[in-house]
Formats: sequence, structure tokens, C-alpha cells
Amino acid sequence: MGATAIKYVSPKEYLEAEVLAEEKHEYFDGNIVAMAGAREAHNRIVANLIRDIGAFLKGKTCDVFPSDFRVATPSSNAYMYPDVSIVCGDTQKKEGEFDTCTNPTVIIEIMSESTREKDQGYKFFYYQQIPSVKEYILIDSLSCYLQTIQKQQDESWKFETIEQINASLTINTIGLTMPLADIYYRVLFAQPNH
Repeated sequence: MGATAIKYVSPKEYLEAEVLAEEKHEYFDGNIVAMAGAREAHNRIVANLIRDIGAFLKGKTCDVFPSDFRVATPSSNAYMYPDVSIVCGDTQKKEGEFDTCTNPTVIIEIMSESTREKDQGYKFFYYQQIPSVKEYILIDSLSCYLQTIQKQQDESWKFETIEQINASLTINTIGLTMPLADIYYRVLFAQPNH
């Protein structure tokens, strides 16, 4: 039995198809991946982040964006829809693409059971290719768990984990400290089976 051939899709073909698509898709080196629908906990976390970060940034030179603002790597080998992105300074967009940002400073992804592996794996690989990215923050929607990944002076990445609801998350790039209780405000975690 022969292997199934997978058709390579060019970035141009992806962008043309995405304009007509009823749902969002991400693009990774010629492969198109459909975005999964988000559950209530995921949406509450995003809403809490957008509300609090947006209020903090009002009058400053950085802006916060929800997941409809696509992000691209410099080589166009990946197009992604982060759950939350922060851009400091003027927003730079991919030429000819009004909805594709090329200079996010902070990327935040909300992890679920179905997205955890890709958020911690290959998506981080692609986000690292964007020179402006200084922080990558992963927030679990199923339990109190955050992972912060911050670019260091030597271009290496420092990983930290936060798992206590009475702790705080500091987004160093913008100088904001948020209590985890605010990030997880009104989020109900599933009770473990005993």
C-alpha cells in the first residue's frame, strides 16, 4: 500500500483561501490547520486578559489584540492566530495583508487538552522566528497553570512556571503584574474524579 501524498499549499494560496473561509485556519510550512472552537473557560480567560491589559495600556504606546489579528513569521512559513497579542509601537503589517501583524511583542496562548501539545511545541518554534517577540505566555484553561517564556539578552529563552492561584503573572515587556485570580476570574475548573 502506498503512502498518501500531501499537497503543499503556498502561503499565497493559503491567504487567498482564508479570505473566503467561514472559519479560521493556521498555516505551517505548507500545511493548513483548522482552528478548534473555544470553550467557556478559554473565552473567559481571553476576556479577562483583554479587559485588564487593555485598561492598563490605555494612553501608552502598546496595544492588545484578540485572536482575529493574524501574526506571520518573517519568511511567511507560518501564519497564526494567537489568542492574545500585544504590539508595542506602530503595528507593522504584512505587505498587502491588512489583518496580518509582523511585529507582536508578547504572544499569549490559552491551552486546552487539544491545543497544549502544539502551543508548547511547534507554535513556540514559529513564534521564536519573529524578531519582535520578547515573551510567550501559555495559560492553561483546565487548571491553574501558566508558563512564561522570556527572551534573554543572549537570545536564549528563560522558562518559568506558575501554579498557585494567589501568585501573579508579570508581563515584563509592558510592566504589568496581574494576579492569577484576575486572569482566572469566574473560570470554573472541572472537579477531579475520586
